[in-house]
Formats: sequence, C-alpha cells, structure tokens
Amino acid sequence: MIRFLTDEDLNWAIFDGVRRRLPTLDIVRVQDCGLRSYRDSVVLEFAASEDRIVLSHDVSTMEGHAYARIVAGRHMPGLFLIRQDQPVRAAIEEIVMIAECSTGAEWRDIVRWLPP
Repeated sequence: MIRFLTDEDLNWAIFDGVRRRLPTLDIVRVQDCGLRSYRDSVVLEFAASEDRIVLSHDVSTMEGHAYARIVAGRHMPGLFLIRQDQPVRAAIEEIVMIAECSTGAEWRDIVRWLPP
C-alpha cells in the first residue's frame, strides 16, 4: 500500500480532499511528524526512513534535493510536485488514482509533476 507524506506547504484542501476520498489511506503531514520548518533534505530523509512518497508544492527546491539524493545513491520512495496554481480537484484526482492503481515500489526514485 502506498504511504504519503505531505510537505509543509501543500494546500490543506488537497490533503483534506484526499483524506475524504480515501479515508483509510496512510497520509500524514510533516507538521504531524514534528518536521515543521525543516529543510527539504531532512523531509526527504524522513520520508525515505518511513517509506513515504512526498507530495509538495515546493517546486523551486524540493526537486533538486530529490535528484541529489538519487545521484548520491540514497534512494527515496518518490516525489510528486504539484504547482500552486494547479486546480485542487485535479490534484486530488491524480493522487487518488495513484493510490488506487499503483504500488509504492513503482515510484521509487521517481520525481513526477502532477498532473503530468
């Protein structure tokens, strides 16, 4: 089963919408894990240790940190980047589809923009 970690900046409406659509999905916010205001590299390390795919609006820096981990041979469960101006409903639909139609292993070391 896929597990998600939302970055601090992810729109609450996306998190809430995904939870409403899939109430049993294992999705947590960095704020709930004691990681509020932590650097991207720390969030990615935590996600890797917990086997959680990261959902983030931080398109300016998170992507670079993710690729740096991959190049250094430090694997990660995956990263989905969502632009701030992306319609909430479209983001929710993409996340729900991924959760229902794929496995976490499929996204290992993958950085993907949602929707594509």
